[in-house]
Parts: sequence; structure tokens; C-alpha cells
Amino acid sequence: MAHLPDLQPGWHEPLGALARDGGVNFAVASENATRIELCVFDGEGQRELRRYELVGPHDGVFHGFLPGVGPGLVYGLRAHGPYAPEQGHRFNPHKLLLDPYAREIVGHFGWRAEHHGYELGHPDGPRSLDHRDNATQALKARVAPAPVMYSRAHRPRRTPAEVVLYEVHVKGFSKLLPGVPEELRGTYAGLAHPASIAHFKRLGITTLSLLPVHYCIDEPHLAERGLHNYWGYNTLGFFCPDPRWANVSHRNDPTAVTAEFRRMVDALHEAGLEVVLDVVYNHTPEGNEFGPTLSFRGLDNKTWYRLVADDRSRNENLTGCGNTVNCAHPRVTQFVLDSLRYWVAEMGVDGFRFDLAPVLGRTNQGYDPNAAFFTALRQDPVLAGVHLIAEPWDAAYDGYQVGRFPGRFLEWNDKFRDAVRGYWLHGQGTAGPGIGRGELARRFMASSDVFHHGQRLPTASVNFVAVHDGFTLADLTSFSSKHNHANGEENRDGRDGELAANFGVEGPTEDVAINATRERVRRALLATLLLAQGTPMLCAGDEIGNGQGGNNNAYCQDNAITWLNWDQAEGRTTELVAQLLALRAAEPLLRHPRWFAAGPGEASIAWYAPSGHEMTPHDWHDAGQRAFGAQLREADAASPRLMIVFNPDPAPLPFLLCNGPWQLVLDSSGESAAPLVLPGQPLNVPARSLLVLRHQ
Repeated sequence: MAHLPDLQPGWHEPLGALARDGGVNFAVASENATRIELCVFDGEGQRELRRYELVGPHDGVFHGFLPGVGPGLVYGLRAHGPYAPEQGHRFNPHKLLLDPYAREIVGHFGWRAEHHGYELGHPDGPRSLDHRDNATQALKARVAPAPVMYSRAHRPRRTPAEVVLYEVHVKGFSKLLPGVPEELRGTYAGLAHPASIAHFKRLGITTLSLLPVHYCIDEPHLAERGLHNYWGYNTLGFFCPDPRWANVSHRNDPTAVTAEFRRMVDALHEAGLEVVLDVVYNHTPEGNEFGPTLSFRGLDNKTWYRLVADDRSRNENLTGCGNTVNCAHPRVTQFVLDSLRYWVAEMGVDGFRFDLAPVLGRTNQGYDPNAAFFTALRQDPVLAGVHLIAEPWDAAYDGYQVGRFPGRFLEWNDKFRDAVRGYWLHGQGTAGPGIGRGELARRFMASSDVFHHGQRLPTASVNFVAVHDGFTLADLTSFSSKHNHANGEENRDGRDGELAANFGVEGPTEDVAINATRERVRRALLATLLLAQGTPMLCAGDEIGNGQGGNNNAYCQDNAITWLNWDQAEGRTTELVAQLLALRAAEPLLRHPRWFAAGPGEASIAWYAPSGHEMTPHDWHDAGQRAFGAQLREADAASPRLMIVFNPDPAPLPFLLCNGPWQLVLDSSGESAAPLVLPGQPLNVPARSLLVLRHQ
């Protein structure tokens, strides 16, 4: 490396660093830079060996080819151009920048004043210029080995109607899991260990939805308190698996981290399980105008970020994280699509859940479901077969966009969450006045008022009662308010007024009756979730009764608060989830791919009151009666196939069944035997339970 060759003109694509033809090609996009320098470092990233000026720009791309080098080369970038914050420009060549397309990242990031493009404490604030060089401490890119395409031979591909999502954190799932070797616990390898896969298969889930696994850094306020961004929603490396979740022997070798991730995907695929990634293309760790200059801001602030229209020195904050990625710009659209293609084509993943997804469709006129990004995404041949899931809200004034995503997008449906919780927690704690039969029926049938338009299907509704953000299922039936003191923000963070109930005592109790009620309600909530029309999503740990001590915003807790507690696993609840998902798989009407209708040749549903008659408008509006039932009938069938009965009340009730005889196949409470119920014969429905019967 002491005698590095001269730089030659290179290709303007692909962007990033590509090992080819006995050298490495570099291509960096910047619409507003005047020149960009490539800085080559020694293997430890501490000593700069040589600096090259890239050729260009050509259509906004600077490029060069360095012969005689290859994978393992460590480098950074410096961008020259105007430092004019009032115009949106923040070029500062004193700051070494991470290549946004880096496939390997070396170094250990620490928050230091010299990472800022302006002088901290200066009277002019972000309008000042910091002349200190941060190269020694900056993260750097390392040239990755030549791309290897992921084989599709064993890739499972589930139809939308088959998908059962399982939202899971890579570390939290296996960190304490018996059967996983100590050295593999909490790693990519641990998630794909036979002991982990056995649990997934026992449950009957089809698709793991992993919390963010892209390279992440901690926010400064967490670093100050000695905490870490455990959830990972602060991505800096959009082409790199986070080394924190790799085997400890691999963490300092990005190539080994990537290989471990690919082996994880291989093992999960061989077991018939899909892998979906939670991805964060809405903001970066560079924060608002007072944040550091690490990569995007230094390369072309005006292109990468949305800026306030009447003050280009300020970032638009539509994410609540300080900045908003400008996905409307063609180069940013290209970047996001390139990243998505990488994870599919080279890493083997099967889809994506987009955090704060309305940002992807933001234009100068607000959110647009026909934005250019969505058009490009939907026609991309590499991404044509993968799952696309939206978190359909961001922090903007018009950020709530549930039901407004295009094409084959699935969407998290918080209306389902709130209705199901409100129905089963009626009159308890912060659960409010309760949810009536009509609202629960609407959500149980995939929220047709939200999703039944255009050519969208019931599967568009991703149903959940608990996810990573908020109470776990165990906590929402054990606490009436949040307990987030461990986060160091005096319990101010996290969602206030979350629908929850403690049933008489806040937190854990030895009271047998209260614990029995809590378990019964949890079982009813799970049954409602897993038998509803739409796409069910189970939060990892809810099937074993895992709690977080009432912390409903445990994003910074990498400890026993968030690691699944297998020692206290509820075996009965786990078995119930397995039974529910086996029933869902065995009965197509429970995962019907189209909307139910009353016409000929269509599957249909009919609703019944406990007295045995079909629900009338008066029944739907009768707030004093909350139990009801549904009969599901196959297309052109003479008799219904299934009946589902809901009783949220604290006492059992008789329910008169018609169109029988019926055989009880599932009781969420676990109380009932399995009798044959004749037509016109009442069925005793246990308190706080959901029952499923099959026509005989």
C-alpha cells in the first residue's frame, strides 16, 4: 500500500465501491459538490495513505478506478463545495465522510465535537465552519468482496393469505433461550439455531419480521447515559448488517458478519421460514441542523434531506428524529431501491417493513400514494416478488395514512389493535368505555372501511394487539400506566394513555384470581388476533407471557427487560397459539383471500345475537349487550362451515345456536369440553372467551 497506483477514470455506475478487473471502481453521487476526494487508509483506518480527486461530475456522479487493489481496502470521502447553510449547502472538506453505499464499515463510532461540520459553541451556531479534521475517529468504508447473488433454490414464497408474521428482535429472542449454545445466544446464528427454529415451527408462524438489522449508531443522549439504541431505528449503514448481533468472534470483521447473516437466512429458508426486515429510510443519525456531518449531509445536504422551504438552513422534521430523507429526489429514490435490491439479491431476504413509510411518498404537496418512489418500487423486477409492509404513519401534520398505500403493500392497522383491546378490556383501567360489537366485527373482518377500495385485498390489513413499540401482551393486562423510569427520561417518554388494564393491582401479584383473569383475557386477545381476516402479526414473547415490567418504550434497554424470559414461559399460552395457527391453516375461511360477500359464488358471513337470531340494526347499536357470534359459509354451501362466538363479559352466558349441529373445536379459556351442540340448543360460553365451532 506504500506505493498506491494513480487513479484512472472509472465507471459512473454502480454507485459505491466495486471490486472488478484487478482493481476497485468508485462512484459517488453529488448534485452540488464541486469536487470529491477519495482518501485511502491503512487496514486499521488510522493513517491516510493517499488522497485522489475523483473524475467528474458526469450527470452528478464522481468516479474513478484504482488498479492493483481489491477487497479489504479502507477508504473515506471528502466533498468540496459551498458552505452556505442558508442555501442548504453544508460542504466541509475537513470532515471525512462515510460512503452511503458502504457494504462494510470499520471503526468504532464515538460522539465527538469534531464530527460536526460547524463549531460547537460558536455564536453563529450551525452557520459557522469547523476546520478540525475528524479522519482518525471517523467511521470508514471497506471494499467488500465481489458480489455473490443469493440462490433462489430454497427460498420459500408464501402467498399473502398464508403469511403469519412474527415480529422479533435478533438478540432478544435467543439471548436466554435454552438449547442455544452460550456463544451463539443473541446472534444471527442464534436466531437460526435448531432450538429457535423448533419454536417457530411449533407455533406455526411463516414469516419472521426482524427489528432493524442495518448498521446503527446510538443517539448522543443515549451515549451520555451509557445506554444503547437496542431497537436499531437509527441507521447509518444501509448495506451492512449490524455487527452487534453477530458472533463476538466476527464483530470486528464485516465480511464475517455478512456471511453469518447470509447463513442465518439460509437456515431459516431451509426450515420454510421467510425473513422480512424492518428498514428505516425515513431519517439518518445526522439529526437536525445541529447534528453531525457523517455522510449524507457532507456529500450533498440539499439533495439528501428535506429542508424547510423558507429557511434552507433548517431540516424538515417529519419523523420526530430531526431530519427527513428526501425520497422524492431521483438520486435518493435510486439509493433506497439499490439498498432494497442488495438485501434481496445478495442477502436473500423476502421483504421489508418500512418504518414511518409515508416519508417514502412525501412530495412538496404532502403525501402522495402515486409518488415516484412507489412507481419505481412496484415496477422493479428484483423486488417484484417480495413482501412490502408499511408502518402507515409519520410525525407530520398529515402523517396518518392508514389505507392509502398502493399496490400490494400491507399496512400495520392500529385500528385493529385499539378495537380488540377496547373490546376485551372493557371497563378496566385505561381501557376506556369499551368497544361495541359493530366496531369489533369491522376490524375482525379486515377493516373493509379502510382497505376495501381499488383492488386491495383483506390481507392488506396487518393485524396486531402488541408490537415492539408499546406494552407487551402480558404488560397490557398487568399495568394501567407506563413504567419507563429505566430509560432515564423521568417516565416522560413512550406512549401515554395506552389501552391497558391491570385488573385490580398494578404489576405482578400473587392474587390467584387476578392472575387467572389476566391469563384468560390474554388468551382471548390472541384468539381474536390469530383468527381474524387479514394478516396476523404476533409480537415475539407474547406467546410465552413475556413482560417488560411495564416499560412501553424499551428502545434503549439491551438487558433482561427486553430479552425474552424463557424461564417463566407460559406453556398453556404457547400451546394455544399453536392450536390457533393450526386451525387457521386448516380452515381456508379463516384466511380468506377475498372480501366476504352475500352474492352467489362468494363466501359469506352472517352475524348472530346470543338469542340465536341474526343481528339487526338495533342489536348492533345495543350498548348493553356485547356478546355475539359469526357464521362463516363457503361459496354456494348449503350450511355454514364455522361459527365464532365472542363473550367479553366477566360472567358466562348461554348462546343459542342455529344452523347446527355444531362441534366445539376451540375454547380460548380452556374451560369447555368438546360437546356436540344440536340446533336450537344453548351453548354455555365461558366468561371472557372466544369459541370456535365447526358444523357437523
